[in-house]
Amino acid sequence: MNPVVVIPTIFGLRKRRKAPSENPLEVYDHPTVPGQPDELRRCLASLETVEDVPPILLLVASQPTVRLAARDTVEAVVREFPSLDILIIGEQEAQVVRQRLAQLGASYLEDKIGLVGYAAMRNLGLVAANVLRYDAAIFLEDDEVIEDRDFIARAVYGLGKLTRRGIPILAKTGFYYNSEGSYLSKSQNKWYNRYWQQGKAFSAWITRAMQGPRLSRSNHVCGGCLALHREAFRRLAFDPWIPRGEDLDYLINLRMYGSDIWFDNQWSLVHLPPATANEGLRFRQDIYRWLYEYRKVEFSRTQIDLMQITPGSLEPYPGPFLRPGITRRVRRTAFLRSIARPDKAAYRKAARAATREATVYAEENCGKYFEFQHVWPEIMRRVEGDRMLSAALMQKMRLGVREPEEPAAQPGDVENPPMRSFDPGLTAEIRLDIPEGE
Repeated sequence: MNPVVVIPTIFGLRKRRKAPSENPLEVYDHPTVPGQPDELRRCLASLETVEDVPPILLLVASQPTVRLAARDTVEAVVREFPSLDILIIGEQEAQVVRQRLAQLGASYLEDKIGLVGYAAMRNLGLVAANVLRYDAAIFLEDDEVIEDRDFIARAVYGLGKLTRRGIPILAKTGFYYNSEGSYLSKSQNKWYNRYWQQGKAFSAWITRAMQGPRLSRSNHVCGGCLALHREAFRRLAFDPWIPRGEDLDYLINLRMYGSDIWFDNQWSLVHLPPATANEGLRFRQDIYRWLYEYRKVEFSRTQIDLMQITPGSLEPYPGPFLRPGITRRVRRTAFLRSIARPDKAAYRKAARAATREATVYAEENCGKYFEFQHVWPEIMRRVEGDRMLSAALMQKMRLGVREPEEPAAQPGDVENPPMRSFDPGLTAEIRLDIPEGE
């Protein structure tokens, strides 16, 4: 297999000098301050210890005011790791992609494949991987540390293969260890979280998954420990309208289109994020996320060509957050947290958002992803191995990556079959030892 590692890194000012952007897609948890790339440096240093590290696509997003400083910072860090094969994709490279999309008649997609918003960044990484003809994308995040020398081998284990029942494994996720050395959620089971038990529900799910076979169908996705086969990412994009949680949303999208994500309980890394400066603001983003997700799932049921997603199929997590009454739970949680936690004003504002702008945002945008998804496979078909775009990217970048050799055509290859009808001929005829019930 010929994989590529994709690492988004976001630069900005952690201490906000003004109110956060009204656009929920432009709000990030903990952007890196230019000149202080400690997390990125630590992540790349850990990758040096991993065997057979493939090329790395480093996606550099930043606020316009720090764009040049962010680029200089990243280039300086990359030079510290000459043994790693890194391609920097910043604003100038993203502009090249936008220009090529315009030439292909898809200029209207430029804000859905770019460097603004978590999902758009991932889409840009997928487009770049497709242009350069990699057959798998392994997503990491810059605040992670890899301690397993076999991390890449574990990442691609089973990817593109068939289960004993003939089901292709085209997307898989691993799991995080936190700073305490545990894979369970650190979320506190406090009285003010009575209506918002994300951490408790996730811990219940992963405890069961860790006791099962190595590969099993997943209800959760760790976006910084995620591997996608090209037969998945050529057909399915991330949703650029979801403000956060785009990784778990990708699982829901896959199910809508007839596939799934698999959980590998032997593939892991360590997640060491900086402290979130504004928990109230993060909760506001969660409100946008879950109200949007709920409305999107509801809208999908009106589409006759999609599989029906029910909250019951996603228990114990995230099913409870996709049920009616999510708005009421948001209000109650915001009220309780505004009493007990710091940043009381932010929680009160978040509660108001539940019945105002977040609700409007969900209602106005819940159907747009399906229109975007309708054209994604054709766009990916057109840019796959695009020599003009590939050459332009190589010319623009300052620190290079080797372009992989073009793979020979394989028996059974077809052009963009419908997402729902995965052709087993597209995957290697190796059946994994996965129980029939999984």
